Amino acid sequence: MPPDTAMMPAAASAMNARYGAGQPAPPAWNQVIETLLGHRSVRSYLGDALAPGTAELLVAAAQSAATSSNMQLWSVLAVEDPQRRERLAVLAGNQRHIAEAPLFLVWLADLSRAERIGERQGHVMAGLPFTETFMVAVIDAALAAQNATVAAESLGLGTVYIGSMRNHPEAVAAELGLPPQVMAVFGLCVGWPDPAHPAAVKPRLGQAAVLHREQYDAGVEATTVDAYDARFAAFQRAEGMAAAGWTARVLDRLGSVKGLGGRDRMREALRVLGFPLG
Repeated sequence: MPPDTAMMPAAASAMNARYGAGQPAPPAWNQVIETLLGHRSVRSYLGDALAPGTAELLVAAAQSAATSSNMQLWSVLAVEDPQRRERLAVLAGNQRHIAEAPLFLVWLADLSRAERIGERQGHVMAGLPFTETFMVAVIDAALAAQNATVAAESLGLGTVYIGSMRNHPEAVAAELGLPPQVMAVFGLCVGWPDPAHPAAVKPRLGQAAVLHREQYDAGVEATTVDAYDARFAAFQRAEGMAAAGWTARVLDRLGSVKGLGGRDRMREALRVLGFPLG
C-alpha cells in the first residue's frame, strides 16, 4: 500500500535529511518510521524533571525487545543523582550533557544474574566464561537500549548514547557498585531538548555502501563514500563545525591506537571485571 498522501511531505523531508535531496518516495510510511528517521543526538537539555514513571516506561519498552533465547543477559542502571551524574560525566571525558540530562541510563552486559541462578540451583554455569556469551549480553543490551531510545523520542524526549562509559570501565563499575561479570556497555542521556540549541539530523552513508544483496559487494563503495564525504562536510559547515568530512573522522578514530581513547585495554579491563572470555 502506498503511503498516505498527507504524510508524503514528512516522508520526503525525513528521507532527504538522512540521505540528501531527491530521494525516491518510500513504499510505506507511518509515525514509527518518522520517529526512527528523525533520530538526532541531543546534547543540550532543559533542567525540567521527567514525569514520574518515565524510567519504568522506557524499561518496559526495552524489555519488549528481542533477547537471545529469552536469557535477558542485560540490566540497566538509572542514575538521577546530580553528583553521581557529575562524576560519570568526568569519567566519560567531561561530557556535560551527562550532568545536565535529568536521567542517565547505563546499559549493562550482565552475566551475574545467570551466575546467581546457577548458584541457587547448585549448578555450575560452564557456558558463562566464553566470548560468545559476553557478545550475547552486549547485543541484548544494545537491542534493549534502542527500544528505549525510540520510545523516549516518540514522547518528545531527546537522547544521546555515551560510548565513553567504556573509557574507564573499572572506575565506572566502582561508581555504580557493579558486581563481577557486569560491565557498563554504554550510557544514554534522556531529557527534554533545549530549544535554544536544536539538534540536527545527521546524514548517513548512502545505502549503496551498506545494503548488499545476496553477497557482499564493495564495488561502488568508494564513490558512495566520496559523495557522503561531500554531504557530511556540508552538514558540518551548516552546524558551525570544521568541514573535515566523514573519512577524516574514521581515520582519526581508527587510524591510531590513541583514537581508541584508552579502550585498547578492553580485554584487560574485562578480566578485571570478572569476564574470563575463553
